[in-house]
Amino acid sequence: MAQATAEKTTGFVDVPPKTAASFNRSGIAGVSKGLMAVLDRVRKVARSDSSILITGESGTGKELIARAIHKNSARKDGPMVVINCGAIPSELLESELFGHEKGAFTGAHRARTGRFEIADKGTIFLDEIGDMSPDLQVKLLRALQERRFERVGGSQTISVDIRVISATNKNLTAAIEENQFREDLYYRLNVIPINIMPLRERPEDIMPLVDHFQSGFAQRNTEYVPKIFPESVKQVLQAYEWPGNIRELENLVERLSVLVEEDTVAIADLPGCMTDARIDPTPVCVAGVFQKNIGFNEAVESFQKTLITHALNQTGWVKAKAAEMLKMNRTTLVEKIKKMDIEPEDEMPVF
Repeated sequence: MAQATAEKTTGFVDVPPKTAASFNRSGIAGVSKGLMAVLDRVRKVARSDSSILITGESGTGKELIARAIHKNSARKDGPMVVINCGAIPSELLESELFGHEKGAFTGAHRARTGRFEIADKGTIFLDEIGDMSPDLQVKLLRALQERRFERVGGSQTISVDIRVISATNKNLTAAIEENQFREDLYYRLNVIPINIMPLRERPEDIMPLVDHFQSGFAQRNTEYVPKIFPESVKQVLQAYEWPGNIRELENLVERLSVLVEEDTVAIADLPGCMTDARIDPTPVCVAGVFQKNIGFNEAVESFQKTLITHALNQTGWVKAKAAEMLKMNRTTLVEKIKKMDIEPEDEMPVF
């Protein structure tokens, strides 16, 4: 029988007081209002069997939230089966999901049980659902609607009792507009949405996470003594953008735990990408505008171009994600890119 993916340690510890007695919060650390809102919704949705779509940037802990839902549900004694839809080639994913019969295709020397069947009486977590091919989306939709399916190469219908949780770091509504994701499948998955804020938008969670990761490292290495993070270092960590989110912070804490021999972490111990950001000039500053005798309209347009270029570079020039970062409509962003003649090679203007 295939094994579910090992539980991640990446996490965000507190929940609203009224839920603390009964809520299983294993591995979740943080104090921000955004996290508390997510955990309160987890507490509510865990009581139902409704399908859930978890959205958020890569590394924000979507699988951890999915596990919290499972652990606090009536299905907690059943299996929690995880499958990463973006990590498995599309031609093999159908077999992973639904299984196959012996001889169904070249190399199928024996029958195999699929993840849906393994997850019976429990929960299946479909990670990176936005990467699934359109052809397989059709078959998944039928399986979700009927809770029945056939193995690849088989004719026997298999019924399952499962709870479906899916996750993505993509903008599925934009993918629907671009005919890359089925609208009917989206609404089937997105019965209850949960969005996880990126770490840069909840800096108050950084130090609780640092303590959480140091504690985990100390459990794995009994001779390790947790490091002290002075206020100056905390300020750098809280000012950093964290493009890799919680996963990046976890990696940093482990790196510092191994490489820093002193009791206290110094700014010099931090990666250059964090410390250099403290001395970078502001792309558009008021003083520079007046010194170069730049007019108001030109300054505003330059600042807009700077923001748009930065968002596009941060998202790998995926316009839907850049528009989401800038909190504007994708069509508006596309119009501005054309109007300002922004190209991938453009550099941000510095006044």
